[in-house]
Amino acid sequence: MSASGDNAAPVIIKRKKIVKGDGHHGGAWKVAYADFVTAMMAFFLLMWLLNATTEKQRKGIADYFTPTVAINRISGGGEDNFSGDSTFSEERLARNGTGASHRHPTEANQARGETGLSEAGTDGTPDGGETGSDIEDSLKEVEELLLGRAGESRVSQEANKHILTRVTDEGLIIELFDLEGAQLFTPETAEATPLLVELAGLIGEVGALVENRIAVEGHARARPVVVADSPVWRLSSDRADAMRELLEAEGIRPARLRRVTGHADREPATRNPLSIRNNRLEVILLRSDGRNN
Repeated sequence: MSASGDNAAPVIIKRKKIVKGDGHHGGAWKVAYADFVTAMMAFFLLMWLLNATTEKQRKGIADYFTPTVAINRISGGGEDNFSGDSTFSEERLARNGTGASHRHPTEANQARGETGLSEAGTDGTPDGGETGSDIEDSLKEVEELLLGRAGESRVSQEANKHILTRVTDEGLIIELFDLEGAQLFTPETAEATPLLVELAGLIGEVGALVENRIAVEGHARARPVVVADSPVWRLSSDRADAMRELLEAEGIRPARLRRVTGHADREPATRNPLSIRNNRLEVILLRSDGRNN
């Protein structure tokens, strides 16, 4: 006879393992992703604008998004944000822009700005003469003639490789420089080579088309060994003076030559101060709008 408890149903205990999830992450990643997509759209839009617009159009776009007009192009004075004394101040300039007028104004050309009226004329030109844009156009025209952009070049193709021009606030800078195997002067002397004579003839020809004053600056490459009596000062000065003589021989009036300067090796054109490219001359057609008087 079995025990009384044998007929009872067995009790089965089933343990169910419940794995809880990590829960809801929220939508922060969606915001971050949306910011990323927006930034990429803005980036590609910027790239498209840079490729599809001209320099003048880009300037207009930049002006549109500028927060204030006062810091654009010609800035007024004021004691607050712009640190100027007045709109017509010559002593202090705005922190942004160009201020009331040029940084070095002449006595007869003060506080008018680039759009003011002159004392002798009512057309906005100094003494009724050329405006800043007219002077800029004149320098550009000389540059194009010099490089042969307006037609056939006046110098040989080899000589043209030694010319580099740029228009700056000072004027039109015509840079003549040495290349390997083709130098402007006999090495370590101020004796001009036929190449420099040809280039001087070109500069004299185009320089006769304008009446701008002229500055000549000489530069020399550094020497690998520092010596007590460095020859580069004398060499750069002598070469600049030799260029002055060549220009005068080509018909440039001596009265137009304002300065002749030697800079030695203090202003190299390349990162390597020993490079022959640093042997160069700079002939500057100075602006005639009062900036260099």
